[in-house]
Parts: sequence; C-alpha cells; structure tokens
Amino acid sequence: MSTPRGSVALVTLGCTRNEVDSEELAGRLAAEGWTLVEDAADADVAVVNTCGFVEQAKKDSIDTLLEAADLKRTGRTRAVVAVGCLAERYGQTLADELPDADAVLGFDSYRAMSSHLTAVLDGQRPASHVPSDRRRLLPLAPVDRFGAGSAVAVPGHGDGVVQGFVRARLDARPWAPVKIASGCDRRCSFCAIPMFRGSFVSRRPTDVLAEARWLASQGVRELFLVSENSTSYGKDLGDLALLEKLLPDLCEVDGVERVRVSYLQPAEVRPALLEAMATTPGVMAWYDLSFQHASTQLLRRMRRFGGTEAFLDLIGRVRTRQPLAGVRSNVIVGFPGETESDVAELEGFLVEARLDVVGVFGYSDEDGTEAEGLDDKLPDAVVAERVERLTALVEELTARRADDRVGESVVVLVEDHDDDDPTVAVGRAEHQGPDVDGVCLVRASPGTAPVTVGSFVDGVVVDAVGVDLVVEAR
Repeated sequence: MSTPRGSVALVTLGCTRNEVDSEELAGRLAAEGWTLVEDAADADVAVVNTCGFVEQAKKDSIDTLLEAADLKRTGRTRAVVAVGCLAERYGQTLADELPDADAVLGFDSYRAMSSHLTAVLDGQRPASHVPSDRRRLLPLAPVDRFGAGSAVAVPGHGDGVVQGFVRARLDARPWAPVKIASGCDRRCSFCAIPMFRGSFVSRRPTDVLAEARWLASQGVRELFLVSENSTSYGKDLGDLALLEKLLPDLCEVDGVERVRVSYLQPAEVRPALLEAMATTPGVMAWYDLSFQHASTQLLRRMRRFGGTEAFLDLIGRVRTRQPLAGVRSNVIVGFPGETESDVAELEGFLVEARLDVVGVFGYSDEDGTEAEGLDDKLPDAVVAERVERLTALVEELTARRADDRVGESVVVLVEDHDDDDPTVAVGRAEHQGPDVDGVCLVRASPGTAPVTVGSFVDGVVVDAVGVDLVVEAR
C-alpha cells in the first residue's frame, strides 16, 4: 500500500458491465492508496463512469457530470473526472462541451488512473482522450491480448494484474456481475458498441474462476455473467463450447449458489448450450434473449437474423426443458423502414411468446452506425406513438405472465427489506434477473424474525402486482 492519495467516489451509470469496470477501477485505486467513499460530495475526486449507448443514457451521463461539477462549488469535491463509454466514444469533443470536467479519460487510461487523479488534484489537466475505432486496435492473436504487455486495455478483465483480476466491491449486495467477455464482432446496423468497446475478447476461464472465488469470499451468493454477447464466449480462444464447460466449474465454487447468464444472441444459441444451462445444477432457468424485433425483413435491415417462427421455436425449446423458465428480451420500434405490418407482427409475436420482461426502445440515430445513413426514417411522433403502444401491450402481457405464476413454488434470494415494512423481504426468484426484472416481496411467516439479506427463502407465489410477485414464506 502506498502513501494515502486522497478520497475518491465512483459514480456508475449504465449497465452491469459498467459496474464491473467501476469495481476494477476502485480496486486499482485502493491498491494505490486512495480512500473509497460512497458519496461524491464526500470525495476529493468524483469519477463518473458514463454510459454512451443511447441518447437518453448520454443525456443522463452529462447531467450527472454537471451535478458532480456543482459539488466543486458547494461541497468538498475538488475535481470531476469522466470515464466510461461516453468518454471513450467522444473524448475531446465531450471535454470541449463540458469544461467543468477536469479530465475526460478513455479506457486505455484505466491502468494509470491513480497517476491521472493525482495530476488533476495537483492542478494539471491530463490530455483528453482522442477516440478511434477500437476494433482496429486489438491484436489479432489472442495470446497478445492479455497481460501488461498489451497496449490495449480491456476494462473489467483485470489485464496486467498477476492474479488475473483486481476489484473492490462498491456495495454489499449478495449478487455480483462478472465479466466473461468484452466487445462484439457482430455488425448490427443500429449499434455503435463495437466501435468504442472493440472486437470480441473472451476472458480466460482461470481468470473468471479466480474472480468468482474472490467474490464468494466477499459474501456473494449469485454470479451474474455479463458481456456484450455471451453466446460467443470462447470463440477467440479456439473453443466455442467454453461456456458450457465453464458453467459447472462456476457452480462448484464454494459459497456460490446461483449462476445466471446474460445476453444471449438468438442466432448463436447452440443446442449444447441450452442443454448445459438446463441441466447444470446452480445455473438459473433464466434466458436473456436479444430478439430486438420479430419481422424478418426488418431484422435483415438491422443486420440480424431470425424472426417470429425461429424465435418462438427457440422459446419452445427452452420451455420444453424448463417450463417455468424466465425469458426476457428487448425490442426496438421505429427502425427505418418499419411498416405497420412489421409492428403488427411484433405484437403478435409478443402475445404468443409470453415473455416475463420486455424492454421497449424507440429507434434513434447513433453516430457512425450504418442505420444512421438508411432511408425511410420515421417521424419522431410515429416512433413515440409506437413506443407507447408497444409499452402498453408489454405491460399487459407481462402482468398476465406474472399472474400465471401464482401458485408456483419459488426460492428467493433476499437482497433487501421493504422501506415501509421491514418484515417484508425483497429478493428474486430463480426466473428473475437483477435490476431490470421484477422482484419477489416475501411475507414472513407469523411469529418469525425477518430474514437476513443474502439468505434463501422457500415460498409460494400468492399474488402478483404488475411484474412483481408476492410470496408467502414456508
């Protein structure tokens, strides 16, 4: 441990992949002598890990940076530093538009973050990141992608660290995300992620397992495997079946009771992967399938594959093995060229699919994507109307799906207690993913003490409130 440097708060926006990156940064900074604090108002430096995925996420990131900058006038905060996807994607442009940010740093700055923060507190302004297409930076040979010798940082992979990872927990939740890969090799016409996250890179299984064991030692009971495309895991290491092999090893980690796999590309889901997820004890019956739409012709314009028939077949294969499995997805409406017929097909698919959770997003142009240059753009009012229409349908369908679960037996991982009634535990059943899905509200049996966070409760679903389930403990 080096000489104390000062205090730092990590403010994280966006997805669970960003949460992993923030905890890696926190681990690096703590090892360099920085004191980690929760509230940016109590920190010498506020490091804002931004999201740059869609327009609303960009706005939220900028608003958060401005709020943090206000703390320099009203609190003890001396500096604000922007990192993460928005900083990586826009770099110098973001710095020019946000002069109150004391530094805008890209991913390749993460290894030297302590030095950058020290320089900022000393009154210096590190050079702002200059964006480039990260797909062109990655070494072709997988062996050259790892370790301190690589010039290209892959956040969340712990690259350059002897034990294969470095991390400090920023919360006490009984679950934690674990990166198994970063980047993406797909070329969806609406998505800019490959440009600023780079090509697909799998983490070595030994590194993933080392991190899983450490997380278990910190009280984590559920591992949430995250990436931009989990179905591609291992392809760059020469073994496309690597995820099927990794899952049993993760489930055998002492202290880990649950493993959950996020972000499966429907076109890449292999029968062997479905079999492994369904038969490996400890892997949750939860399928995060990125459908995006159901119209075949529109999916082709998106540079994606599949359609109503193929997607319903995939869902059917999941439910044949695991009838009570949770299945969730996201859809985009208002994509250039989308017709009323396309929307009707999507609506019909959603009715028949009986998904547990569906995120509905309206299309918007993303800088540098193929879709930005497509013709047949729809008016904003039409996109907004379709978002509202699909959202209303999804709310009705997912509430009905939750109602169908009344009477089911569930095992709930307790994560919190209700603010208004501490006897009610809040957690998730096997079919519910963290953050974005519904929750279980567990009523304790009469005369029993409230259950503790991190414990598992057996119960039966007695009611549903929207997508949330009311569970009576047994």
